[in-house]
Amino acid sequence: MSESSGDAPRRTLRQDGIGEPDQLERLWTPYRMAYIRGESRPADHTEEQCPFCRIPTLPDDEGLIVHRGTTAYVVLNLFPYSPGHLMVCPYRHIPGYVDTTEDESNEIAALTKTAVRAIGAVSAAPGFNIGMNQGVAGGAGIAAHLHQHVVPRWVGDQNFMPIIGRTKTLPELLGDTRALLAEAWDEHA
Repeated sequence: MSESSGDAPRRTLRQDGIGEPDQLERLWTPYRMAYIRGESRPADHTEEQCPFCRIPTLPDDEGLIVHRGTTAYVVLNLFPYSPGHLMVCPYRHIPGYVDTTEDESNEIAALTKTAVRAIGAVSAAPGFNIGMNQGVAGGAGIAAHLHQHVVPRWVGDQNFMPIIGRTKTLPELLGDTRALLAEAWDEHA
């Protein structure tokens, strides 16, 4: 504790046993705790509670929509694995790929191809993870509404932050990423 003249005592908080300073910067993201804890996440994603049903009712910039198709749309992931991570979602509230119509599955495939081209052009991503997690057991965060992830990847893009620090580092605001991808979309369709 230290005191300055006339002021209340100030305390320096210290943690016992921390050892020598490690020279690492700290990135505090307390807003992420709501996501980690699952706060405000509906227990059952009925159409009325489903974010993938609600997003198309919003303006593109507010909903982070990159492109609207006939049977499906493309939206940035609000909690991305890497910069530019987006999802291709059918408008219909269906849980599985086998539930898509031929038109829906064709458009999801075409939109995925365009997404890879547009992201590659905007960010020079040399690789991608593309896939659907179906059902809770399959890892779907929102199992009631089908969505395909398109995740751009770079060699060495993931460091210790997500594993040790439970933090993702993103170099660009989501709205800025959405605007870049939306602008590049038609050129790469």
